[in-house]
Amino acid sequence: MTELCVIVGMGEGNGMAIARRFAKEGFTIAMVARNEGKLQGYQATLQSEGIAAHYFLADAGDEAALTAAFDQIQAQLGTPGVLVYNAAVPRMESVLQTRYDTLVSDFRANVAGAIACVQAVLPAMQAAQKGTILFTGGGFALYPHPDFVSLSIGKAGIRVLANTLHAALADSPIKVGTITIAGTVNSDDPRYSSDLIAEEYWKLHSAEGGEYETVY
Repeated sequence: MTELCVIVGMGEGNGMAIARRFAKEGFTIAMVARNEGKLQGYQATLQSEGIAAHYFLADAGDEAALTAAFDQIQAQLGTPGVLVYNAAVPRMESVLQTRYDTLVSDFRANVAGAIACVQAVLPAMQAAQKGTILFTGGGFALYPHPDFVSLSIGKAGIRVLANTLHAALADSPIKVGTITIAGTVNSDDPRYSSDLIAEEYWKLHSAEGGEYETVY
């Protein structure tokens, strides 16, 4: 039975690149996002490349939907060997204009959804005594920008979540890490192409020991 990699916040950039990178190592891919049309397209593309890919619908900011999606994933495909939380709301909005409701809503998808996903997979990973949890971080965690206030808060939150989970699980076989992408993802960029970034996820997953964070 092949190992399973679940990508939450599946997209055509990093999401597809991460899917291809882990599939190259024999992983089956489970994709989670809210847009079924796009998920169907990703699935068709991956399957045309010989990659076993499945999709499940859930909004990253909806705890109940995420929990239901992971119940379906584990019932149909088994225990995830790798969880990648790749969801974020890339809102451009000044700290001087943002509203309470906006910050709360974005935080649900940017950070709170991540802990919901972790809680959905962690018991099974602990029972299996193996697993990797990876978060897509961002340079705004290190250099917050006033015009991207909710995303800056979100990436800071993801970084703290990865750090504290890494510490809490230090004595277990479960690996936790974050890839802090300190640049704009662009397929034409010689450094920040999705394929190169996806390699960092694989390195963090396959490394023995080491730090919880890769700043790329």
